[in-house]
Amino acid sequence: MTDTVNIEVFLGYFTGLRLVSDTLPFPVLVGTALLVHCLDSLLCRLFARNNGYPQNLWTILGLVFGVWALTVLMLLPKRRRACG
Repeated sequence: MTDTVNIEVFLGYFTGLRLVSDTLPFPVLVGTALLVHCLDSLLCRLFARNNGYPQNLWTILGLVFGVWALTVLMLLPKRRRACG
C-alpha cells in the first residue's frame, strides 16, 4: 500500500495535477495525466515550430514531462530562423 501512495504522490506532482486536486483516485489521475500529457505535447510542438525550436524533440519532451516542458519552452527566447 505504501508503494501505491508514493506512486500516486509522485505522479500527482510530476503531472501537476496534485496542485489542482489532491483527492483524485488513482485511475482518474492516470487517465487525466495521459490526456494532459498528450495535449501538452501538441502545445509544445506548436510553440517549438513558432519559436524556431526542433518540433520532434519538443513533442517528445512534452509527452514525457508535460506541463513542465511546456513551461520551459514558453520561457525560452524566440530563435531567429536562418535565411536561406
